[in-house]
Amino acid sequence: MSKTEIFQDIPLPAARDAQELWRWLYTEVRAAILDGRLKREARLPSTRSLARQYSVSRGTVVAAFEQLQAEGYTHTEVGSGTYVASGLPDRSFVARTAGGAAPNLPPSKATLSKRAQETLKHVKVLPASHSVGKAFRSYEPAIDLFPVDLWARISARVLRHAPRSLYGQGNTAGYQPLRRAIAEYIGGSRGVRCSPDQIIVTSGAQQALDLVGRLLLDPGDRVWMEDPGYPGAWFTLRATGARIVPVPVDRDGIIVETARKLAPQAKLAYVTPANQFPLGVTMSAERRMELLHWAVSAGAWIVEDEYDAEYRYSGRPVAALQSLDRSGSVIYIGTFTKMLFNALRLGFLVVPERLANSFEAARSFVDRHPPTLDQAVLAEFIAEGHFGHHVRSMRQVYSERLSVLEAAAQKHLAGLLELTPTAAGMRTVAWLKTRTSGEVAAHRAQMLGLELAALSVFTVKYSRKPALILGFAGCNPNELRRGVSVLAAALRTSARS
Repeated sequence: MSKTEIFQDIPLPAARDAQELWRWLYTEVRAAILDGRLKREARLPSTRSLARQYSVSRGTVVAAFEQLQAEGYTHTEVGSGTYVASGLPDRSFVARTAGGAAPNLPPSKATLSKRAQETLKHVKVLPASHSVGKAFRSYEPAIDLFPVDLWARISARVLRHAPRSLYGQGNTAGYQPLRRAIAEYIGGSRGVRCSPDQIIVTSGAQQALDLVGRLLLDPGDRVWMEDPGYPGAWFTLRATGARIVPVPVDRDGIIVETARKLAPQAKLAYVTPANQFPLGVTMSAERRMELLHWAVSAGAWIVEDEYDAEYRYSGRPVAALQSLDRSGSVIYIGTFTKMLFNALRLGFLVVPERLANSFEAARSFVDRHPPTLDQAVLAEFIAEGHFGHHVRSMRQVYSERLSVLEAAAQKHLAGLLELTPTAAGMRTVAWLKTRTSGEVAAHRAQMLGLELAALSVFTVKYSRKPALILGFAGCNPNELRRGVSVLAAALRTSARS
């Protein structure tokens, strides 16, 4: 087939925009070269003849040819014309089959690492939100009540007055005014004892966990994990090659005595002491001291994840485990995702002084530094008192929404499930009273449009009675009542089948 016939096979696109036309021509010629229709050293038609053939400007053809030459597909000889390059790999020039189609190259034999394949086997990626406040979504705060106008005003002010340096390379450990604001706030509200230099700002709690795994664990190290517990931590720490040791939880939190029998020389313990995920129990003082003593004797680390500890509905929030630490064994993780809104991917680590430089260095090769302008807005939001005011307001709102859920459940779900009395957090455990499994009940409810999960999703080894996890913080009262009615219908259907 001659080069002229090849170009006759190329249909002119419907779009007549000059930029689209040159890219179309470039793409078609490159495809003809790669699938072998244009052989090595084949001479291409002149730019004038192609321009006449397709009734386009010569500049359009020249632009396409220049791009092909810049990428090494062609070369030009002055006074002779443009030719297909001779130095392209032979595999680029594959013969057409009898049917006329150009065969594909064989698929790559490269694979994921064995560790990645094992790690990703059970990971579920959360979908993007296309709505807010859906019953019974448990990972979302009350986005409908977030002061968007206030945030916008602060953002506009920060952007208007920010020095040009804020548009340059940021501080790897985080924007210093934000680190100061965080240290002051958690010192007053959670009793955390730290200086701003001990704070590493992260892109949410997941990145904080990733840094912990990278720096503190070697393949084969044992890690205590609450069971049931937070899958995000389980998968992240397991990805380092660590061996996860599931530890049962009772009304006082993780059972340290059992953990010591299972793996006395574990390298790290991951806990949620203020509001255990997902059961909602608070770790007792005795259990906290027991855990700290083990960490010192074993030379181990404790990772304290406080994802929503601020939301306590009776009395003041309990002090952080870190406030009791005198040995530098506790690493504290906080996040603004649950406090403000999900799209704000900012969290932080509080690390012992001896680890600060190491975590800062590791932070630099993950993504250089957190987004500085977002940090500057958040720093102003905290420093001006808006963050504390919002948390106090949401504490009241969430308490009211919990009451709505409890009243609706008592009215419509009696005999079907029983809600656990909840003192803190954004979700509650609802124990099924029918013979239906948690997985079946959750599936029926999901089919009816509810967002909830069975408790078994969060267990590894120590099974519990069938239960569902119901989020209430992000749902307005009407949506909670609607959700309860739909859940009642789902459970009755499950009970009859």
